[in-house]
Amino acid sequence: MKLALLPLVLALTLSACSRERQLVPGGVYLKRTGCPQVAIPGATGDITLFSPAGRTDAAALDVVATITNLRSTCTEDAANVISTATFNVVATRRDVAEARQVVLPFYSVAVQGGSDVVAKKVGAVALNFAAGSIRSQTNSQSVVRVARGAVALPEDVRRELQRERKPGDADAAVDPLSDPKIREAVARATFEHLVGFQLSAEQLRYNATR
Repeated sequence: MKLALLPLVLALTLSACSRERQLVPGGVYLKRTGCPQVAIPGATGDITLFSPAGRTDAAALDVVATITNLRSTCTEDAANVISTATFNVVATRRDVAEARQVVLPFYSVAVQGGSDVVAKKVGAVALNFAAGSIRSQTNSQSVVRVARGAVALPEDVRRELQRERKPGDADAAVDPLSDPKIREAVARATFEHLVGFQLSAEQLRYNATR
């Protein structure tokens, strides 16, 4: 989560798992929650299978699949913030003569502070092509649980972010996140829930260079 803060009042709460912006005198009122941001990392939202193996030209395309319609819900219990990501996988194939099932691996990770992978799980989705059909679609989901304590900001950081800054104050135009201590604390309490295909090095290279 990257926040561009104007000189202002920043409300930091954990309840409701939602984020709201509201104009107020002197700036913007932003509600921050502990819900992870859900996304598909670059170059991992598509997967291409080739046949025969070892070729990557258009004539060898076998199956092409894409993760789409990624959505998330966020709930809480006494111990955790729970992020549930749902998504569709849409695929096309070259040879439509026979019915076929294709199983594709995907990953789900929890990332802290924008760079540290703190949990990872690999799953799979099965796509069933009917005889004569070029297209198949399925859906799946993944769940990430983050301890409530991990997304809570230290009290002194909360006070600094919530402190009202009035026009004319010496620091009214100073972004609180310009303070390394504040910025690092917010980063540690910020999580992402990332979903993508579990690609081989060759598949990742193909996606990055095609």
